[in-house]
Amino acid sequence: MNDLEKAREIITECDAALAAAFEKRMQAVADVARFKKENNLPVTDSGREKTVIEKSTGLISDPELKPYFGEFMRDAIEISKRFQRALNSSGSADRIPVNTPSGSYDIILEKGALARAGEYINLSRKVLVLTDEGVPAVYAETLASQCGEPYIYTVPQGEGSKSIEVWQKLLSFMLEKGFSRKDCVAAVGGGVVGDLAGFTASAYMRGIDFYNIPTTVLSQVDSSIGGKTAVNLDGIKNIVGAFCQPKAVIVDINTLVTLPGRQVSNGLAEALKAGLIADEKLFEIFESGDITAETEQIIRRSLCFKRNIVEQDEKETGIRKILNFGHTIGHGIESEEALNGLYHGECVALGMIPMCSPEVRERLVKVLKKLNLPVSIDFDIDTFSAAVRHDKKGGSGTVSAVVCEKIGTCEIREMTYDEIIGRAQMLRPAE
Repeated sequence: MNDLEKAREIITECDAALAAAFEKRMQAVADVARFKKENNLPVTDSGREKTVIEKSTGLISDPELKPYFGEFMRDAIEISKRFQRALNSSGSADRIPVNTPSGSYDIILEKGALARAGEYINLSRKVLVLTDEGVPAVYAETLASQCGEPYIYTVPQGEGSKSIEVWQKLLSFMLEKGFSRKDCVAAVGGGVVGDLAGFTASAYMRGIDFYNIPTTVLSQVDSSIGGKTAVNLDGIKNIVGAFCQPKAVIVDINTLVTLPGRQVSNGLAEALKAGLIADEKLFEIFESGDITAETEQIIRRSLCFKRNIVEQDEKETGIRKILNFGHTIGHGIESEEALNGLYHGECVALGMIPMCSPEVRERLVKVLKKLNLPVSIDFDIDTFSAAVRHDKKGGSGTVSAVVCEKIGTCEIREMTYDEIIGRAQMLRPAE
């Protein structure tokens, strides 16, 4: 027997031993999976994984083989986690698939999903966990505990963080920490955080993975999907940005329990928008149902509505424009945010009123009052006019506006800026 044959014989013996060891190991993994499921523990435990790899690698005497064995152990742990997930799959997660030309991903709708995020997305790498000061810190910490190498970055709450300056600081931070194309950004928070995180991911090294974990009603029903990411510039909302589809969206309804009532109503305005223009059943839930008891159904119907639109028109060249219902006037009002103190959803709620037929408007106003949303406002006409004329949906002297003449339907009309401004006048309080 020559040296080659001897070497091959040794490899065969080792393969047999590895197979037996693998089977024994995976039986133990199954016991761990059962324990974790019974005690509602996450599959991913980055701290323990690191310890196991370091301890196992230390058993190798040949220094040249240590890094290879470390890689082998990392692969073994990933296989173990996949096996645990398969064993513990209960079907409780509601997966809503999104398929666009630039990428496909799942929206995972499940109570408690934040604590199990590592079961759904790849966190075994450097992860920039972006959040803001208004989000309970425990949410970002819960995600970070499941990451291989987490970096929590917290920005101030509010639209002020959606700026070129903050965006640049984020990119510099990632460069300083040595983020590569294999790493990712995860947003934990509302629409501001999602926009900023997505735009950062789209630009760093020409694009890295982006995950969105929305924790407000507004971001869960609307801004977390569709791929629109942007920052504001010179007082104009979302004027600089990019389309960047997330790799996954995780919607954990349990995160909504910490929201003030006003923030809940703010987010429901976008869900109400979906009902008005495309889902009569959804509107009827708002009109005559128990909104609190049916929050999960409201969120799911809103997500499915937007998913359907985004799949048909990813880059907003056609039907996706209907998602701007209420936004043309709403953004004009929102441009005075520092003066009127209104949230985005509240501005959209106001913006929908002038764009409805009288019959729809009457029903809409009743629902808005039920949700404690505003139905009138006094605004500065000059500031409003300037914002409307900067609208991204505008053309040469006109803007593509969405009108609702009947519940569950809508149409896009070209309107002059003066016509839009004229319609907005009906929002002024009665003298």
